[in-house]
Amino acid sequence: MANSIVFQQTKQVEAFLQNMVQTLTDYLNETTLSKLLEEQRDGDKAYYQLLLSNLRRLVVYCEEGLDACRIVLSEEPFRKTAAEKTLYRVYHLCVAEYFTPKSDAWYEDSRSAYTGRNSLKFRQTPPPSFKKLLLSLESEFQTIREELEFYETDYRTKAIQSK
Repeated sequence: MANSIVFQQTKQVEAFLQNMVQTLTDYLNETTLSKLLEEQRDGDKAYYQLLLSNLRRLVVYCEEGLDACRIVLSEEPFRKTAAEKTLYRVYHLCVAEYFTPKSDAWYEDSRSAYTGRNSLKFRQTPPPSFKKLLLSLESEFQTIREELEFYETDYRTKAIQSK
């Protein structure tokens, strides 16, 4: 029973990551720094470079997570422990990078959850297309975060207990 739950969650995360990789890659393939500066004439070039850098990092993490999910799902027999580790890493890297990127170009305002508004806040004014993209993905990232929160604590607990 537990194996089937983990298997289904891994399939759900695989579909989510496939969608994220496609959406983010499409945006990055169509967007240049010059294009962002045209959108927002008074924009900060260094900040826009940082935004694009963070988005590229997020795509890489999502691609790695997608590859890991596909490997785990293709193995026979299904290895629950490997799947749990993969789901933990997706939570820790992909979801965390979306809500709180390494460079703090944007951050999550946790109080927004109570207001029904988007929780992402930007350190400076982002280009409209960038802001629209990130905010359009928030509900999907929030759903996956809620699905995988268990692995954040459970995987660490199991790792500590096995020592």
